[in-house]
Amino acid sequence: MDAVRLIGVGRRALAESQDPRDIMREAWQAQALAQAIGGRLAMQGPRELRGEALGLSEAGARGSGGAATPVVGAGGIRAAQLTELGDVHRALVDLGVLLGDVGIALVGVASESFEEGAYWQCMEAIDAADESRDRILGILRRLPEDCRALPLAGREPAPEPDSDSAA
Repeated sequence: MDAVRLIGVGRRALAESQDPRDIMREAWQAQALAQAIGGRLAMQGPRELRGEALGLSEAGARGSGGAATPVVGAGGIRAAQLTELGDVHRALVDLGVLLGDVGIALVGVASESFEEGAYWQCMEAIDAADESRDRILGILRRLPEDCRALPLAGREPAPEPDSDSAA
């Protein structure tokens, strides 16, 4: 499934989440998707984006890992269904919006939490979502116009520039 569709599924699931555990699960799913998209872009995207894309993947990993990982629902880990990025620009913009929505939802959960551990878990998840959004903005600033669509089905890394032809 392409990234834009997966992000749309995540946005709908987050919007339908009422229970704090469901919201935390969707925050985790969004960060797992950020990790996957960042990782794919780091491996297959333009060389000038690899550092920022790797940073996005690492930020997503921080937000989707650890001992506080929620039980994933029957649909499994959405990010595992990622087959292509498609329109990279749109995917990144949509992912940034999803992570913003996640942050807002987590503020609501944290403000209603009576458990200190749950509160701090929300704060860490908010920080991870903010860091991921910052990384996305960095990638968007540097994204070349000719690299908006990157198929990922072939799993081939982006070719290195030919040093002989650069004159």
